[in-house]
Formats: sequence, C-alpha cells, structure tokens
Amino acid sequence: MGGFFGATSLKNCVPEVFFGTDYHSHLGTRRGGMAAYDVKLGMQREIHSIENSPFRTKFDGVLDEMYGNVAIGCISDSDPQPIIIRSKLGVYAMCTIGRINNSEELIDKYLRFTGSHFQAMTGGRVNSNELIATLIHQKESFAEGIRFVHDSIDGTAAILIMKEDGNLIAARDKEGRLPLIIGKDALGHCVTFEDFAGHKLGYTTVRELGPGEIVEISPREIEVLSPPRKKKKVCSFLWSYYGYSTSCYEGINVEVMRYKNGRIMARADMENNNVDELDYVCGVPDSGTPHAIGYSNESGIAFARPFIKYTPTWPRSFMPSTQSERSMIAKMKQIPVHDLIRDKKLLFVDDSIVRGTQLRSTVDFLYEHGAEEVHMRSACPPIMFSCKYLNFSRSTSDNDLITRSTIIELEGEEGLKYLEEYMDGTTERGRKMRKAICDKFHFSSLEYQTLEGIVEAIGMSSDELCTYCWNGKE
Repeated sequence: MGGFFGATSLKNCVPEVFFGTDYHSHLGTRRGGMAAYDVKLGMQREIHSIENSPFRTKFDGVLDEMYGNVAIGCISDSDPQPIIIRSKLGVYAMCTIGRINNSEELIDKYLRFTGSHFQAMTGGRVNSNELIATLIHQKESFAEGIRFVHDSIDGTAAILIMKEDGNLIAARDKEGRLPLIIGKDALGHCVTFEDFAGHKLGYTTVRELGPGEIVEISPREIEVLSPPRKKKKVCSFLWSYYGYSTSCYEGINVEVMRYKNGRIMARADMENNNVDELDYVCGVPDSGTPHAIGYSNESGIAFARPFIKYTPTWPRSFMPSTQSERSMIAKMKQIPVHDLIRDKKLLFVDDSIVRGTQLRSTVDFLYEHGAEEVHMRSACPPIMFSCKYLNFSRSTSDNDLITRSTIIELEGEEGLKYLEEYMDGTTERGRKMRKAICDKFHFSSLEYQTLEGIVEAIGMSSDELCTYCWNGKE
C-alpha cells in the first residue's frame, strides 16, 4: 500500500509534513520520502529505506536540513518517491499511491512513439511515478494530464504534486478506492490519506475529494481543476483491515465499523448455536482486536488477550524480506498469558485470512501453551481474488490464497468454477472448504463474515464499495 501527506502554508511546513507522513507508517514498510520547496534553497528531497527502522528515525535530521512553505512526504511499499521532474509544465515533485497493471504496455507505447527513454531500476522495472509523469506530459496542463493518466492506466493512481509556486495539486484516484482529504488551519492547507494525521497537527477537515477529482491548493484557496466523476468504488478493506482505527473514510470511523462488524458476526454465530461453552473471545492483534471486542459485547462472552505482542524492537512482523524471517519474528513477538490459555476454549477473530501462513503458527503456539480449543473467525468474507487495484498483499497469484489452494486440493481446477458456492458457508462446497482449512490449520471451527454483513457494518451502499477480492466483481 502506501500513504502521503502534503502541506502548503504561509510558514515553514516541513515539521508538519514530517509528522504527518510519520502518521502513515502503518501503510507501508519499504521506503519513506520527503520533498520541500523554498525560493532560496529550491527543490529539496530525501528518500530512505524504512525496512528495518521506522520513518522518523531515518528522517530525524530532516527538520534541520529541509525548509519550505510547501512540502510533501510519503510512505511507499513500492517505488522510491517523491520524484522531482523538470518538464514543459515546470519543475515539480510528485508522489503517488496505487497500482498500474498495464505499465509494460504503456512504456512500450511511449518509447515507440517518442523514441525517448526511462530510467530503469533493479530488474529493469520503471518507477511508476516516472511513468505517470510521462503520461501527464502528453497533455498541456496538469489537470488534462492527470485525467489522461486516469483514463490510460489499468489500476489505481492517487496523485500529489508539489509545484515551485508553492501550490499543491491533489487528485483522488478515478473511482475513489482510496481516500484523499483536505484540511485547513490558520496559515494553510494539508492533503492527507489519514484524516487524523491532519487533526493531530491542528488542521480541521474541509472535505474529502470525490472520485477522480483534481484540485489545486494554495495556503488560502482550493480551486477545483476537474470535478468528481460519478462512479465510486471505495476499498472495503479500508475499514476491515489496513485503515488506522482512529481514521474516518466517507464519514465512517474505522474502529466503530469494526465493533459493528464483530457484533454482526456474533449474532450469526448465536443464531447457529456456534458459541457454546467458549471461555474467551480474543482478537488477532492488532486489527483483529476491535472486531473481537464487538463480538464479545454482542455475545456476552468475556474478551481476553491470551498473548501480547512484544513490539519495542519489531513493531511490524512483515518487515523482513523472507517468509521464514517474518514467521520467526512473529513467533518471537508472541508472549503468552498462560492463565488465559491453559485448558481454555478460545475464539479468535482476525481481520482477514489471506494465505494463513502466520495464523498457522499462532494457532500452534496457542496449543503448545495448553489451549483446549481454538476457534477462528474472519472479519471479512473468504478472499477469492488477489487485489488488482492496490498493493496490500504479498500474494503474486490468486492460487496463493488459502481459499483457492484449498479449493484446488478438494476438486482441482474444476472447483474454481464454483467460487460463489465456496464463499457461502451454508452450501456443501462452502462447508467442505471451511473444514479443510480447519484441518490444515488445526482450527476447532472456522466461519467468515458474509458479504452482506460487512456491507452492513460499513454502512454504505454496496454499489459504492469495491468488493473485488471477495466476489471478483468490478
């Protein structure tokens, strides 16, 4: 994934952008970057790897080195950014969030017609920001160019541009899968993925941009360069998985949605008599915890934390590049509370089950410490498709997903014709898939939130939500 924060102000705004960007650290673990502009110093930029240390430690000295009344920063799980571009539209810095699926096609087309070149990274890959900049330059203005980007790419692109005149240009992605929020204080404006980042820095939310909307922002004004498009498909995972608990998207708070989601799951289990004789309801930390609190509140079963994550040295378990390292670190972080595990029947709620690699080790860890039963609930429906709009999963193939691999084990490639049946836990195929996953991971039982349940928990029309990873519908 990734996130960005920018500000334009009548004062030096580098400190605010530093802290605002740091508040997006939960969205990525690979690279962080900042850029600022000052009339005397010109364009300034720093990019660092954050794979083995937090953003703030790598940029600790930036407040003494960088200065400007306009600045942008980003957390990236993909390319080094921001990039600085000198073009017919002027000199500017840019960062983006999203994913481009047809990049090779676009690169070939651009090279063929212009005879130009791209700077290649390791493996010959092109920085997606450079590709987006190239597409923008095919037109005569930033607004026309960004609309051209939105119409040309297969995927998603939210864009933040910092200009030499002290203004920002912000563009939400074409179908609004990601949030983009504008805040205001006495001296300027900010642009942020996470609204709480602006609030903590003294900004009041002005509004959230609409799908595909493009605006130019100065310290005093917001000018609409291109109005919102009609189609909206907000990513449902914003609320169920990767959004921060204090964030609001489309006016809906993440933490509140998760409590509601847990309550809906509990009601379904109670109707089906699936909660008998449980000792505790627990959350797989961290994002599974609020779903579990909602489940506990509705079911009346006590909430507990049978293990605590030790995070002072490894705040994110998936930072290392290899799965074996990630699994080892995940295991080392789990410190058991023996009195809450031994001889207990536990029901855990996880935000989602993608491949299940770390979940398997967590369940084994609980049995090793004396758990009698470990039941599992997923706070979202079975994931049947790898996301083709955002980079938030390490799965490179649909068949890496635990649902797909289990279906293939059950009835081969033929089973992939019946994904809708497998999603539904009331069908024979749905029950078989759940039992097979239980056997594989040693769950005492497994249930998933329904698609209808998660839509109800979010509280938006299903027509405005992207549910592609569950039902494959665009």
